[in-house]
Amino acid sequence: MKFFTADEHYHHTSKNGGIIKYCNRPFKDIREMNECLVSNNNEVVGDGDTVYHIGDFSIKNIDGTIDIIKRLKGHHIFLKGSHDKLIKKISNRYPDLVRYIDCPIHELVLKNKYHLVICHYAMETWPRSHYNSWHLFAHSHCKLALTGKRHDAGVDCNNYKPLSEDRVIEIMNEKPDNPNYIKRKRALEKQ
Repeated sequence: MKFFTADEHYHHTSKNGGIIKYCNRPFKDIREMNECLVSNNNEVVGDGDTVYHIGDFSIKNIDGTIDIIKRLKGHHIFLKGSHDKLIKKISNRYPDLVRYIDCPIHELVLKNKYHLVICHYAMETWPRSHYNSWHLFAHSHCKLALTGKRHDAGVDCNNYKPLSEDRVIEIMNEKPDNPNYIKRKRALEKQ
């Protein structure tokens, strides 16, 4: 099974409070947050599953980041985000541990049926959006309200857990068609 997540921001602290303060996350400190995210991943992801991290996995602390990756169940694929220099370094050093896609956009098909475009950044249009394809993004930490077949895959929007492909299908089937969907446009023109 495939899973999707983003914006974990492991080890993200700063003198201004870091990610916990910025996103009002319900953790007393970064250690508690890190442990909760690892536990939540391992609760839903199995050893044979694949997890796509859609950017901003970890900030600072290369050894701590390697330790977290080793503790996570599943095979992990990391997409380029805003803060992923560590992941790129780790993938160069440990290619068996980390698969890093040094590209902001990646396309795949779920259940041999649903075309999905993942990117760290939300897009107005994306490959095949005019055919009602789907888009998972991150970066906004639940601060964007978007129309169409789009969803923020970040942990802040999804109970701090990865989304299964089955859950993504449920979410997208409940959303309205993309604004630029050809069939929708043709139906409106006939009215």
